[in-house]
Amino acid sequence: MKTTIGQRIIFLVVLLLILVPTIFPFLWMLLSSFKSQVDIIAWPPKFIFEVTLRNYLKVFGEQQFLRYLMNSSIVGISAVALSLLIGLPAAYSIARFGQRKLMVLILVARLMPGISFLMPWYIIFSRLGLMDSYTALILSHMLIALPVVVWVMSAYFETLPREMEESAMIDGATQQRAFVSIILPLSTPGIVTATTLSFIFSWNNFMFSQVLSMAKTRTLPIAIYNFMSYAEVDWGGVMASAVTIMTPAIILTMIFQKYVVKGLTMGAVKG
Repeated sequence: MKTTIGQRIIFLVVLLLILVPTIFPFLWMLLSSFKSQVDIIAWPPKFIFEVTLRNYLKVFGEQQFLRYLMNSSIVGISAVALSLLIGLPAAYSIARFGQRKLMVLILVARLMPGISFLMPWYIIFSRLGLMDSYTALILSHMLIALPVVVWVMSAYFETLPREMEESAMIDGATQQRAFVSIILPLSTPGIVTATTLSFIFSWNNFMFSQVLSMAKTRTLPIAIYNFMSYAEVDWGGVMASAVTIMTPAIILTMIFQKYVVKGLTMGAVKG
């Protein structure tokens, strides 16, 4: 069935209505990161301006960005790895044995606002002497990553037929061996999806690092906060920090986009 010119025009208009509100803030942030403070706050906005790299030099030179990058990487990778180690067997158990109450309990932890965990975490970690440690941040970030892993993978495991495991167990394999040798290799799109989403959520988290860390273990979102003071806001530094922080997440999403889409759609359709 051929599409008419009118249908194409309608499609393009709808596409623009969706894309403009989504892309415009990022483009504005990207352009502002190359502007001076005067050009950023100018009204009407300047679209022709003198490009400067001063904001990025501040980010990498004055704000210890590489240290924050290392801290975010350590916390994000460790939290996601531990969440996968715990979450994959949990999601498999939920999918195969219908443990819906456990599923609801895990999702409640994800739906609760993160700020509700701050005071208990602060008291526990301060009493244990774990403030400003990777342990405190990794455990707190698992509150973000673990429910995502369980939510995505339990839906994905339900799409896999039980007959594959049953055939393996008839041949002498235990259910644990069938899970490791058969189910996990077939679940690569779902695992990539859960890993990507949980890592991005951890990477962008600001609240836990602001409260539970100090100079030693602060993560990337704190780099943005450092450009804000009582007297003024260095908008150029804020924009440059935001662009730099978002870039790895965007690259990761673009690389694994195919797997993320496949993992989410497979988890949404049973059969």
